[in-house]
Amino acid sequence: MNSPARGSLLGIEHLEAKEILGLLKLARRMNPLKARPLLRGKRIVLLFYEASTRTRSSFELAAKALGATTVLVHSSGSSIEKGESLLDTGYTLRAVGADCIVMRHPAAGAPYLIARHLDIPVVNAGDGMHEHPSQALLDAFTILKHKKSFKGLLVAIIGDILHSRVARSACHLLTKFGVKVTLCGPPELVPDVAATLVPGLRVTRYIEDALRGTDVILLLRVQEERLAGERIHLQDYIARYQMTAARLKLARRDAVVMHPGPIIRGLELTSEVADCPQSVIRDAVRNGVPTRMAILARALGRAR
Repeated sequence: MNSPARGSLLGIEHLEAKEILGLLKLARRMNPLKARPLLRGKRIVLLFYEASTRTRSSFELAAKALGATTVLVHSSGSSIEKGESLLDTGYTLRAVGADCIVMRHPAAGAPYLIARHLDIPVVNAGDGMHEHPSQALLDAFTILKHKKSFKGLLVAIIGDILHSRVARSACHLLTKFGVKVTLCGPPELVPDVAATLVPGLRVTRYIEDALRGTDVILLLRVQEERLAGERIHLQDYIARYQMTAARLKLARRDAVVMHPGPIIRGLELTSEVADCPQSVIRDAVRNGVPTRMAILARALGRAR
């Protein structure tokens, strides 16, 4: 096994703060509406073992805005469906000319495995319940569009922390800049051990406690497909943790509401909150393209 190729982005945990700031600075220079042929002639494979709308489409648009050619490979309709191993799929894609692989996989660590066997950069587009680094970066990009800096910010992450790769990457990123993060949800979705994920995290069972004085509210979808029989009563969750207009008033007047999507109106938030002036949910989706342009430019050594 080798070390991952230069330019790979496999997680936030082991990135230094200066690397994160460098990516965010590069993202600010990217304009999806004005093509920059930085990656002309490069071939980027989108290898998605899980369904995706926002992540996959924004990576594809980002690649094309930089002049690259993209190829989408689903697990269905490919040799993966016939039992081809992950490594053999990676070797095949490299052999046919892939210059970079953007990969989403249901197993934690899968992008790390393939990255250690290939000589091209691998970008983690979400691995199981482990990490989702590009989502954390676009969320950070969005926060800094609405807040002057990370300094002194209070962030509440509410919902299904246990199954959320988004939450893990967000916690790793925000705490590197001294942001105070509170995790909130029922014990089944936010076990006490979640506070040990990153030093300095706080857990509360009461949404009112989590929201008071908060600058940024990051809501998470209840991932019913990952619950595997865990006893979560959705009506109880709605009563105790749904983000409503009344609860939003507990946060700072200029607090912003975020959600990585897909949002489920009527469960984790009301339509009134999803569409209110403090909601930056759609803005974050837009920010995914320049952020992923920066990630791909960095991956292929064209970060300028």
